[in-house]
Amino acid sequence: MQLTPRDLNRTLLARQHLLERTTMPVPAMVAHLVGLQAQANLPPYLSLAARLEGFDPYDVSAGLTTKALVRLLTMRGTVHLLVPDDALSLRQWTQPRQDRERAASQNTAAALHLDAGEFATAVSELLADAPLSGKDLGLRLEERFPGVPPTALTNLARVDLPLAQLPPRGCWQQAGGVVYQYVDRWLERSLVEPDPPAIVRRYLRAFGPATAADVTAWSGITRLGPVVAGMDDLVRHTEENGRALFDVEGAPIVNAEAAAPVRLLGQYDNVWLSHAARDRVTTALNRKRWMGPNGGMANTVFVDGMLEGLWRVLDDALEFELFRDLTRAEQQELDAEAARVEALLAS
Repeated sequence: MQLTPRDLNRTLLARQHLLERTTMPVPAMVAHLVGLQAQANLPPYLSLAARLEGFDPYDVSAGLTTKALVRLLTMRGTVHLLVPDDALSLRQWTQPRQDRERAASQNTAAALHLDAGEFATAVSELLADAPLSGKDLGLRLEERFPGVPPTALTNLARVDLPLAQLPPRGCWQQAGGVVYQYVDRWLERSLVEPDPPAIVRRYLRAFGPATAADVTAWSGITRLGPVVAGMDDLVRHTEENGRALFDVEGAPIVNAEAAAPVRLLGQYDNVWLSHAARDRVTTALNRKRWMGPNGGMANTVFVDGMLEGLWRVLDDALEFELFRDLTRAEQQELDAEAARVEALLAS
């Protein structure tokens, strides 16, 4: 089947539950999306509020404290909110992405001369009795590796080892610095060998149809072409330019004419970070308006399925910077979404 850009837009939004909200439990949605971008605390809450009817942000806090959810560095070298099954396998799969950060980042440069095995043993011993804050972990490691800055030691541990960020970090309306523990110790379950084809299928169910390059954009893992090409169970579609797109059999394709209501998302959401061209839901110009020198500039407004503005919180109200004029119907949808988000932020 040949798909237009608008077909792909509507299909992506439908699979992301951004055309119609659903009532599935929070962990089920997090699992379906293969994690939520959670580098900052607020975006995953906005992501869930946009997708779930009757979303209660305290369900996320409860999930973090009961270990039904966990925060962990995975895809693209960023923190994601994950279900335990994914936390125990995706970190294994994405470690090559963390290894690239280890080699290139100034945050770890002062510690790169350390023996990896000796360093891992030291971290394991320090966390054997109890979790430690990032600051305390660095200071304790400095005692073992004199002359290396504590911040470099903490950053090296963060990228080298599967350290989860423990609550109250990430809990709704709670302050809390980063406290680390090995994810398998925290969850009291063993790490799991990843299954790359299974991960690709799950990505396609939530983000497809797509190419191997798209899976790389989402995950940060390269050389996926042979993996995808070797999956005989996948079906193929084509873009207007003739490029092949892979998909799981039976996954819905949504017509270009489907309505896409206004949605307010956070500073980051994988819906626009998970394809190589980054054009499923935004033009290059509008993405540039969102993107600053050090990351996203503000929260995002999606109108008719596309990134069409930014929003910020100012004096307990939402302030909008729209990239085009809205129709009367679109403005009414925006007003309704703004009221929903204001109620969420006040909860």
